[in-house]
Amino acid sequence: METKNNAIRDARTLGIPKMLLLGLQHMFAMFGATILVPILVNNYFKGEGLSIQVTLFCAGVGTLFFHLCTKLKVPAFLGSSFAFLGGFETVSKLDTGIFKDMSMGEKLPYACGGIVVTGALYLVLALIIKLVGVKRAMRFLPPVVTGPIIICIGLSLAPSAVNNVQTNWLLAIIAFAIIVIFNIWGKGMWKIIPILLGIAGAYAVALILHFCGIKIGRACGITNPDGSAIFNFAEVAKASWVNVPPFEFCKFDLTAILAMAPIAIASMMEHIGDISAISATVGENYVEDPGLHRTLIGDGLATSLSALVGGPANTTYGENTGVLELSRVHDPKVIRLAAIYAVVLSFIPKFAGIISTLPAAIVGGVSFILYGMIAAIGVRNVVENKVDFTKSRNLIIAATILVCGLGFSSGLTFQIAGTSITLTGLAIAAIMGVLLNAILPGREED
Repeated sequence: METKNNAIRDARTLGIPKMLLLGLQHMFAMFGATILVPILVNNYFKGEGLSIQVTLFCAGVGTLFFHLCTKLKVPAFLGSSFAFLGGFETVSKLDTGIFKDMSMGEKLPYACGGIVVTGALYLVLALIIKLVGVKRAMRFLPPVVTGPIIICIGLSLAPSAVNNVQTNWLLAIIAFAIIVIFNIWGKGMWKIIPILLGIAGAYAVALILHFCGIKIGRACGITNPDGSAIFNFAEVAKASWVNVPPFEFCKFDLTAILAMAPIAIASMMEHIGDISAISATVGENYVEDPGLHRTLIGDGLATSLSALVGGPANTTYGENTGVLELSRVHDPKVIRLAAIYAVVLSFIPKFAGIISTLPAAIVGGVSFILYGMIAAIGVRNVVENKVDFTKSRNLIIAATILVCGLGFSSGLTFQIAGTSITLTGLAIAAIMGVLLNAILPGREED
């Protein structure tokens, strides 16, 4: 078995059945956040927004395309980006010019058109990095910058985990406990798939209480906050078994482009942070090999191709880093299996609907561990690179990044040409970190 730092680098040594299970685990870990984006966008567009089927298809295909662009080396899964939610909301509220008499469903392709242009901006940054060289470009992103950014990625997600946990503490605790038990005391394959076991175990308990003991379940508090049952299979019953995702080609308008394109600043900075986090987790410098320009090209083209057919922007996922750290399986082939599962599910609305019934509390129990691990990876990145915090410049940079990344929880909104633009807290943190590192004296060149 090919290992490094007690990690599995070639999952084929475990056997095909176990490798298939690992791919399923990875897909489940990404599923909740991936389908949450179209659910939220549908709220903005009054039910005429993004399709979950198209979203799953684009996440799977985008991930496979990303792996091709990065020479099959980077173990990253691309899911729906939350950074563009503000842009979707802005486009949904447009009511002047060509948008004056449009329905919500007619506005959506223009929002996607803006994302296509945003993805193209990734190629511009990739070209700049290719021309100047990655070492020269990464001088602006030393560990004193990337470490705190990685910490912010994990901690900024923490409120989402807590909010989900609070929907049902018992289910969250069951999922959490199963993951901890198998990850600490599990043997062999059981130790490698704790997330899948946590999701399946907690889901099974919820089903038993729902179908076999609803009254008992209600007495124990196994209900939604409003007192309703934790499962609603109405949409699953309506869904067909096999159906082609409802693709829809994008359209272009300058107003919609201006609403979406500036968000590229945020998403590109988050991309760099995620790639740094994955590199720190796996112990490989993916910034140099296959190169940051390649990961940017893969992410940018995956985003543009997704939006071209009516999907959301794609992005590297923080949850992906958490799964890599927890399972210690660093084989990119496992992530490609997860991508294939997502594509297959996009053509089976019934199964996709069943998975979408996964209670938020179970997702919270899983995320409780994953998000904390991302932050811990950032701390490890700082420690392993021996960042000297006795130097005032390093303290100032790290402090500014942490306050910006966690303080601007709702982002920073401003107007450009009459269009509302929102920079996420992570984008603000990354920009401030890069600027301070560039202008403050005493920068370490190595």
